[in-house]
Amino acid sequence: MSKLGWIYIMTNKPGGVLYIGVTADLPARIYQHKTGQGSAFCRKYGLTRLVLVEEFSTIGEAIAREKAMKAWKRQWKIELIEASNPDWDDLAAALI
Repeated sequence: MSKLGWIYIMTNKPGGVLYIGVTADLPARIYQHKTGQGSAFCRKYGLTRLVLVEEFSTIGEAIAREKAMKAWKRQWKIELIEASNPDWDDLAAALI
């Protein structure tokens, strides 16, 4: 049986540095980022604000989406965030 998967985007501020990640345990992964135990990139740039989450029926689908999004132009990523979260609110409160 396949696990669910999520892709997510972290930032430090509206229009700031963007980090795209993938996980099978979204609450645990976001907690890691918020407590400085996530990726070195997120620690380096202070990326603690969760601004986008997409759920997939399998982790494989989430990984494919993550790879595709990492190849996108920055503007496309910003437009995707602003379509569902125009104020760049931190969505993590609902998870952890």
